[in-house]
Amino acid sequence: MFSAIGRIFKTPDLRRKILFTLAIVSLFRLGSFVPAPFVNFDNVQACLVANQQGTSGIYEMINMFSGGALLQLSIFALGIMPYITASIITQLLRVVIPHFETLHKEGQAGQAKLTQYTRYLTIALAVLQSTVLITVARSGMLFGSSANQACQNLVSQEWWAIIIMILTLTAGTGLIMWFGELITERGIGNGMSLLIFTSIAAQFPNALWTIKLSKGWEVFFFVIGVGILVIAAVVFVEQSQRRIPVQYAKRVVGRRTYGGSSTYIPIKVNMAGVIPVIFASAILYLPMLIAQFSQTPDKDGNLPGWVVWISANLVQGDQPVYMAVFFLLCIGFTFFYVQITFNPEEVADNMKKYGGFVPGIRAGRPTAEYLNYVLNRITSAGSLYLGLIALLPLIALAFFGANSNFPFGGASILIIVGVGLETVKQIDAQLQQRHYEGLLK
Repeated sequence: MFSAIGRIFKTPDLRRKILFTLAIVSLFRLGSFVPAPFVNFDNVQACLVANQQGTSGIYEMINMFSGGALLQLSIFALGIMPYITASIITQLLRVVIPHFETLHKEGQAGQAKLTQYTRYLTIALAVLQSTVLITVARSGMLFGSSANQACQNLVSQEWWAIIIMILTLTAGTGLIMWFGELITERGIGNGMSLLIFTSIAAQFPNALWTIKLSKGWEVFFFVIGVGILVIAAVVFVEQSQRRIPVQYAKRVVGRRTYGGSSTYIPIKVNMAGVIPVIFASAILYLPMLIAQFSQTPDKDGNLPGWVVWISANLVQGDQPVYMAVFFLLCIGFTFFYVQITFNPEEVADNMKKYGGFVPGIRAGRPTAEYLNYVLNRITSAGSLYLGLIALLPLIALAFFGANSNFPFGGASILIIVGVGLETVKQIDAQLQQRHYEGLLK
């Protein structure tokens, strides 16, 4: 292992790529601590200490993807979340807009056009999200409903100051997007994924130390042990796949013979990745947002019944109703996203076009039905796995209290494991090209 790491830094090209990636990641983390204009940094830090439970819902996820920069109102407060949202919307629009599906099938030129649309949409979403963030910060509600009016985070609330802050946060998102593309082009691994990985991993030490301070060493080591088991289980499932064998018939063209090879279609247990968890968190945040804007009491001083019910059951993550709805939404969105991204009929048609078939299954429609049958069975197990992983932080919240921030669960652990495995595989592949011996055994 240590000899392989030594070979990494003895290879000039690979060493240059890794050092460039580390330099960009360092700049990204530095920007997470640079406050935006007209932000009272000292007051923000005081509010962070006074309200350690932070925020909830979609803002909690944005804060996680920004490496804690959201609650510090830094120039990178929005993090990579606008780009993630734009990418998801672009993928979903392929189902609605035929032009997007056509671009997706055009190869590299079409993908470049879709990437350009994603960039434009990212900037538009950054303007929208920065406006919402500044509005919430002005109201003093950034740290949750328990925060008092003393959490006034802005030095100036003039219209021109608000515009400058919105432009700064939007420019920060554009800079992060550029950082990610630089890493993809000149560094190692996928740039956007590595920036998300960095943001999440940066919060692990603070989250674990908070558990130690609030619950003691016994609970701290127990959480570490559970975390190791969860990581091992996630690695095992993320690497698991159902391989459907495919045989290509021989074709004679002139004097040459084509085909006759055997391959397989890999269907992963968790094909949807972390997308269903993001969708479920966003959907569950909507009732809470609507309830916050409907706090007007009646003539007797009582809030509407539906507002009281939402506040009691769908605001706190440790409530049984919230956990049950979140679990079911994760399962539903897993099936929805897999059906969009993997089309059995398209795969079957491509196999038939090139003379491929599944042994024992007729080409064409029977192959599509067989692929759909296998896909539904695999997705059933994958959706249950994804729902259980997403519930781990909520279960920890119910057991350990509001001050705990269980890092080994939900979207964070899925991203950490997935990006880590992919980056190590890329380093291993580049080592094998140069030394015939990779990083992995």
